[in-house]
Amino acid sequence: MRSIGEMARDSGLGVSALRFYDRAGVLVPAWVDPVSGYRWYEPGQLEEARLLARLRRAGMPLPDIRLVLASWSGADTDLVRKLLTAHLGRLEQGLSAARDAFSALRALLDQRENAMTSLRTATVRMPGAAPELAAALDAVRFAVSTDPELPSLGGVMFDIEGERLHLVATDRYRMAIAQAGVAGHDGSRVQAIVPTPLVDAMRALLDGDGPVRLSVDGDRVTLEVGDRQASGQCLDHHFPDYRRLLPKAGGRRAVVEVADFRRALETGPVRSEGAGAPDLSVLSVRDGGTVTLCADGDADPDRVAVNRDFLLDALAAGGRDRLVLELDTPTVPIALRRPDDEGTFSVLMPVRLED
Repeated sequence: MRSIGEMARDSGLGVSALRFYDRAGVLVPAWVDPVSGYRWYEPGQLEEARLLARLRRAGMPLPDIRLVLASWSGADTDLVRKLLTAHLGRLEQGLSAARDAFSALRALLDQRENAMTSLRTATVRMPGAAPELAAALDAVRFAVSTDPELPSLGGVMFDIEGERLHLVATDRYRMAIAQAGVAGHDGSRVQAIVPTPLVDAMRALLDGDGPVRLSVDGDRVTLEVGDRQASGQCLDHHFPDYRRLLPKAGGRRAVVEVADFRRALETGPVRSEGAGAPDLSVLSVRDGGTVTLCADGDADPDRVAVNRDFLLDALAAGGRDRLVLELDTPTVPIALRRPDDEGTFSVLMPVRLED
């Protein structure tokens, strides 16, 4: 007999997925311990589980998966072939429709890019001097994307408006925002995406002393600290409208002691949704504002799963001994805020659990 953990390891289905397919009656274990509820599988069920994993990766609907599994070992394979062919046809039709939609979207983007070629110019001073800008860069640097397929996210967006400089970074799964005060800019809003190597060069300057000045001139951005400077080209892309991605205020809030919370995450229960998937921490905020790490089997409907490493990164970037953790429903992004600075925070996308 195979334990549920061994079956997950050898089949490519996560433990939570095996529980889901058991409840759905698709892949029922051979025996369930009546005391512990632990599931055990016969050796012959491994092939069925691997088949199920392949069908799941192909996106086949659950009703069709049931029929395929029920017919797979029979002498007549006609029904299985028809189900596979029908599903492949749906996938091809969906891909064709998606290509048409993306072609139309690219045409709209081309029109917008041609209309947004005005010169960007701004020069501002940093009244808070180097430490304020250094802290702001440290708060967002961890969230910069390293995906070569998304070059527009491969840097930090500098957003100058009025007397505020907002720094924003995102890799789609997490987003970090920080702010710093500026002076000397009375023009319209100016945005520039500063590539990662230049961001790091700027940060190195901010360990020194002297007045700080930031300049954007067309496709170039320059940071001057005293008599030293770092300068280079901005990324020739458009950053997403980050303000539309911000979670609405509300949900459940809890103040966490960062050192204690980090220790709990590093030593507490984790979940994995299968081979190659990241470790997840499953969180819940109880009455009274206490954060709880949920173990397998916890039935709290409001529990929220998040990539544990991403959460640890956000705690480190928070730069405070205490942070405010905001949770809502399992599909709403998680926010980590500084108690003394609501304008600097991280947003983490939740991970959907299989059960």
